[in-house]
Amino acid sequence: MADAESDPGFGVYVHWPFCQSKCPYCDFNSHVRETIDETRWRAAMTAEIAHMAQAAPGRTVTSIFFGGGTPSLMDPATVGAALDAIAARWPVAGDVEVTLEANPGSVEAGRFAGYRAAGVGRVSLGVQALDDADLKALGRRHDRAEALAAIAIAREHFPRMSFDLIYARPGQSPADWEAELARALAFGTDHLSLYQLTIEPGTAFHTLHRRGELVVPCEDDQAAMYEATQAMTEAAGLPAYEVSNHARPGQESRHNILYWRSGEWVGIGPGAHGRLNAAGGLSIARRQEKAPETWLAGVEARGHATAETMEVAGEDRVAEVLMMGMRLVEGLRDADVQRATGRGIDALLPAERLAPLIAGGLLKREPGRLRATASGRQVLNGVLERILA
Repeated sequence: MADAESDPGFGVYVHWPFCQSKCPYCDFNSHVRETIDETRWRAAMTAEIAHMAQAAPGRTVTSIFFGGGTPSLMDPATVGAALDAIAARWPVAGDVEVTLEANPGSVEAGRFAGYRAAGVGRVSLGVQALDDADLKALGRRHDRAEALAAIAIAREHFPRMSFDLIYARPGQSPADWEAELARALAFGTDHLSLYQLTIEPGTAFHTLHRRGELVVPCEDDQAAMYEATQAMTEAAGLPAYEVSNHARPGQESRHNILYWRSGEWVGIGPGAHGRLNAAGGLSIARRQEKAPETWLAGVEARGHATAETMEVAGEDRVAEVLMMGMRLVEGLRDADVQRATGRGIDALLPAERLAPLIAGGLLKREPGRLRATASGRQVLNGVLERILA
């Protein structure tokens, strides 16, 4: 990753809220619609980009991320129009990272050449599993064969490619996961996002879990899967750089690192969030209207669909910066804390609060940073609770 004093950069997040179907584990802002007027959506995204550029002048865009929903349902011309609008409103770094999330279905994979021509340089595939029965249980529309084909096509078209897998799935044993992860590592990709299944409120899985109809692996098995993940990715040359993300050196997701280092970004599209930093440790948070139709009407009426703007400061901002930065293996950098809160780590976290966690092998205080150890990252939520107490 970048050196310890580097600025996290400035990003643009573009949210495409539509999916072909809703996965039972998903709590993202995603919606199923029979028809979508992409001409209207293209114009609205362009208008909101212009509005956000007025709110964040003078920045140089270092990363752009198309998330969702399923951005690979967009016409490549819509992606190209958004990229053109961004370049027309801000300076764009010569090495800008442009990522698009994609599903591995054959329809989406068929658009890959168009996305590359539009300017996308990195694709993140939502594979989620390499087992047909589990893919069906997860509500995915693709099968293993389509996933493998999409990986191959993505490698042909994009300089950088990542894919996601979910582990600790119902009925999965540590041995099952190790075998699946070994197959994934054999593809030789430069980046993997490996998430432990969480049961989120408001999802179909949450309802089934509450009824006892969906049972996830026990805590010991979950811990064994996590530990195997760290060991196997490290041995394959893709060490963890964040709790759930693994990459060869230099192939980390710069856009996501921007979030974890408390950088600045604007959010375009339904439910998108943005953050701009102000003097004195103040952060200006913006949230766009969540419902697609409400967002579209708002932009068409007034050029944007900002639902809420609020100032985040004081202890709330400190908690945010700590919770994000400690997810990184490199830890919380003094430079980022100072930039985001106006104070350094020592001013925010008294030595006596950290001492028991350091003595217990969960934290390390090093020159310029505070980081969780491998043991600390495994119980990071508990560590953060004690730090913020």
